[in-house]
Amino acid sequence: MLNAGHELGLFRLLAERPELTAGDIAGALGVAPRSADILLLGTTALRLTVFDNGRYRNARLIDAMFADDSWEILGDLITFEDRIVYPAQADFVESLRQNRNVGLRRFPGEGTDLYHRLAEDPALEELFYRCMRSWSRLSNPVLLGKADLTGVTHVLDVGGGDGVNAIALAQRYPHVRFTVLDLPGAVEIAREKIDHSGLSDRISVCAADMFRDAFPRGHDCVLFANQLLIWSAEQNRTLLGKAWQALPAGGKVLIFSAMADSPEGPLYAALDNAYFATLPAENSTIYRWDEYEKWLVDTGFREVRHLPGDTWTPHAVISAIR
Repeated sequence: MLNAGHELGLFRLLAERPELTAGDIAGALGVAPRSADILLLGTTALRLTVFDNGRYRNARLIDAMFADDSWEILGDLITFEDRIVYPAQADFVESLRQNRNVGLRRFPGEGTDLYHRLAEDPALEELFYRCMRSWSRLSNPVLLGKADLTGVTHVLDVGGGDGVNAIALAQRYPHVRFTVLDLPGAVEIAREKIDHSGLSDRISVCAADMFRDAFPRGHDCVLFANQLLIWSAEQNRTLLGKAWQALPAGGKVLIFSAMADSPEGPLYAALDNAYFATLPAENSTIYRWDEYEKWLVDTGFREVRHLPGDTWTPHAVISAIR
C-alpha cells in the first residue's frame, strides 16, 4: 500500500491538495474509482492517510516528511524495497535451506553477487546506487559523528559506490583527500556526483575489483563503509589484510556498518538480515561488532575502538591503527 501510494502519486497529491474526495483522487491519479477505493482503504487502515467528513488527507507523519524534504529519501527507500528487495524475498526460505543468496536468480546476469549483475543493467544499477545514497543519508550522521579523521591526509573509500560517504566526509574535513574505489559502473556514477558537488579537486575515483586488484598505496586511512556485511568472514579477513598491506605504520582503518549487538538483536538488524540472506552475495550477513574487532586484532591492528551511533539505526564505527 505504501509503495502503491508512492508510485501512483497519492501522497504527493494530498500534500499539495489536501481534503479531497475519493472521486477527486481517482480523477487526479488517473485510476478507476474501484482502484482508488482499494488504495485509500489500505492507506487509511494503515494510518498513512486520514478520512474525515468524506475527504482524505495525509497523516501528519507523511505531511511532515514533505515539509522537511525527507520524503525524497523515503521515496527512494520504498522504490529500493519494491524493485530490488521484495522480488528476492520470495526465495528467503530457500536461501536459508541452501545457505546462499538464491534470490539473486531474480536478476539476470552471470555474476555471483548483486553488484556484478547490476553492472549488466545500467538503469537498474543507477537506481540501486541512488537508493543506496538515500540509505547513506539516513545513517551518515553516525559516520560523520564517530569517524575521526584528525591527522589523516588521504582516505581510500573501498567499495565507495556513488561517493556519498566520501562527499559527506570531504565536506566535514576540508583538508583531507579521498579516493573512491569500486567497480567501473559505480565509479562513473560517483564521478558525476563528485563533479556536481564541486569536490573533484579532492575526491578521485579508482575503477577496480576490491578482491582481484591490489589496493592503491599513498593513503593513510582505509574506509569500509556499509561494505563488510556483504562478504563472508574469510573475505572480510582478506580485505582487512589488503588494507594492512596498503597502509603505512600508524595508518587507520575505519569500518562503518549496521551491526548486531548480540544474538538477541536489535530488531532492525534482525529484519534487515532477510535482505542479506537472499540477495547481495553468497555469505552476506549483519555481523556483531565484536566479530569485526576480532578480525582486526587477528590481522594485526591495534587500538581497536567500537563507537556506536546514537540514532534509531544500529550503525556504528569501529576504528583501529596499523
